[in-house]
Formats: sequence, C-alpha cells, structure tokens
Amino acid sequence: MTSQTENPYPGLPKPITKLTMEQDLKLRLLYDNLIKPETQKEDIITVFMALQEQAFVLSNSLTNLVEKWPKRPLVPATTNGEKPPYGILYVIKDSTST
Repeated sequence: MTSQTENPYPGLPKPITKLTMEQDLKLRLLYDNLIKPETQKEDIITVFMALQEQAFVLSNSLTNLVEKWPKRPLVPATTNGEKPPYGILYVIKDSTST
C-alpha cells in the first residue's frame, strides 16, 4: 500500500473527512438513542430512510454540479484581447507580444 503525501489534484481542495466537535456530539447522541432498548424498530427505519434519501440527494447534486461545470480548455486563452471561456479563473499572458 502506498501513501500519497501530495494532492493528486493540484488546485482543488482536499476533501474534509474529519467531523467537527458538534457533528461528533450529534452522532454520539443519535447512537445513544438508537441503542436504547425502548427504541422502536420503526424509529430506526425512519432515521435510516431519511439519511439514505439525503445521501441520494447530495449524490445527485454533486453529480449534476460536476457534469455542468465548465470544461477547462486544452490551450488557455491569452490576454491579447481574447476573453477566457466561462468558468476559467486564469489567463496566461502571451509573452511574445510584448
């Protein structure tokens, strides 16, 4: 197994996988309530179905965002009067036209 020390996608933020303290507390409270003997199976099913629906909605939203995100051109536009394509945040100046 190899470990990656560098971000394989420079320019993109690394995913945040650590929970905040508040999220960790809410997760623990949920767990504590689910393991109580008086917790009904129907309650657990309701929680599970709601969480699964939210996971699907998040997945669909991210897929749509990635599919609709403007594509990066193979050759960046220059600043010689050309406007960069929509969604491109950088422009490389043509050094030969100075």
